[in-house]
Amino acid sequence: MTQNPFGEGGFDMGALLQQAQQMQQQLMEAQATLAETEVEGTVAGGAVTVTINGAGDLRAVRIAAGSFDGSDVDDLADLGDLVVAAFRDAKAKADALAQEKLNPLAGGLGGSGGLPGLPGFGQG
Repeated sequence: MTQNPFGEGGFDMGALLQQAQQMQQQLMEAQATLAETEVEGTVAGGAVTVTINGAGDLRAVRIAAGSFDGSDVDDLADLGDLVVAAFRDAKAKADALAQEKLNPLAGGLGGSGGLPGLPGFGQG
């Protein structure tokens, strides 16, 4: 006779629901931690630094004094490009942090198929 894969008492829906609630709580805690964590992206030797939180929300942009001439159109265009590049650097770091914090929790949800709407998961 084969062994019941759900244990001797059969399928325990209560235990499954409890486990799902624990995983949901851990996921919410990890997301809250990410929202509080700040990540910096820097380009051009520190000329431009962007700070975002782990959820990808922009918190600050810092431009080093004397790095750009506000009256030069080309210089201002370069500044815009550097802000975008610094944001992308910070976003890549935030995404890596999100994967580090959230992927272990996703494994408990049945694999790596992706969780829609969560940073660092799925097609994102």
